[in-house]
Amino acid sequence: MNDLQNATVTVLGAYGHTGRFVVAELVARGFVPILAGRDQAKLDAFAAAYPDLDVRLASADDAASLDRALAGADAVINAAGPFAATAAPVIEAALRARIPYVDVAAEIEANTDTFRLFADRAREAGIVVLPAMAFYGGLGDLLATAAMDDWTEADEVHIAYGLDGWHPTSGTRATGAVSRRRNGGRHVRYTGGELTYHDDERQLQKWSFPEPTGVREVFAEFSMADVVTVPSHLPVPEVCTYMAVEAARDLMSPDTPEPVAVSEDGRSAQLFVVEAVVVSGLLERSAVASGRDIYAVSAPLAVEAVHRILTGQTTTTAGVASAGALFDAADVLHALAPHLTVDLRTESVPGRLEVQ
Repeated sequence: MNDLQNATVTVLGAYGHTGRFVVAELVARGFVPILAGRDQAKLDAFAAAYPDLDVRLASADDAASLDRALAGADAVINAAGPFAATAAPVIEAALRARIPYVDVAAEIEANTDTFRLFADRAREAGIVVLPAMAFYGGLGDLLATAAMDDWTEADEVHIAYGLDGWHPTSGTRATGAVSRRRNGGRHVRYTGGELTYHDDERQLQKWSFPEPTGVREVFAEFSMADVVTVPSHLPVPEVCTYMAVEAARDLMSPDTPEPVAVSEDGRSAQLFVVEAVVVSGLLERSAVASGRDIYAVSAPLAVEAVHRILTGQTTTTAGVASAGALFDAADVLHALAPHLTVDLRTESVPGRLEVQ
């Protein structure tokens, strides 16, 4: 599909916090969103700002409604969590419609299910299924892949999230609750080439982020979707993610309020820096991205993915794949320059990783 002018993209959960950013980004880039969700009143209220767009009621537990929501669309972006409940039914609908599927799922188990359940079926149907194309899962995978560059294997990947705070949305809390039920409240690790579950307490350590962030306290093994996306295609036996203490405590507190918009585009004041470090023997390579509002930045990630899938800028035309496997990672990161500041350090250097 070479001409994307007026290409239609169904957005499930269009009126949600992240869905609103996705719709705005699609419109800004010349796509025509189809606004879809399970709450008619919320759909209508949100659609008032987009009177020319199609509105379609759809629920993950109603296959016929999903088929109607995807009818005539060129692609679908699923921004409706919890993804443990929505990903599989929406992927099934995308398979029936034979259109590419992209979601913004941060749930480790839901993303694992997508790879496990749909790899063969998506390949047979001839469509691309891209899970976790968001701040968690997608961005870290792109950074780690770009940092690895021409290395064919590595020993470890470390991804550290330096958020200055985290005001979780109601959707984040709901998906977190589902994940905790599914893993029995245990912590997830990717070690020895597989996901493992543990009951021990997370360790408090320090991470040396590039300036001006500098050294920050982080919780080690605060596993995010990167422990699924990165090893899905990079030959690395150890993937560890870290979360800034301030953000982790905000997330874990039931009293932390939802994000508050400080600009007309709906972004919050939250700042972030993400660093991926790939280790091979005594050498390291790294990549860093920084910006504002983790929810808002998920939108250009997902929309850039749809653009590249529809224009054939992918390594494959069918199957389940993470962002780093599907795209030229460095090129995608540079394309996101209006939304992210990116520093790729692919020159191999002696060990700098400072995790204490």
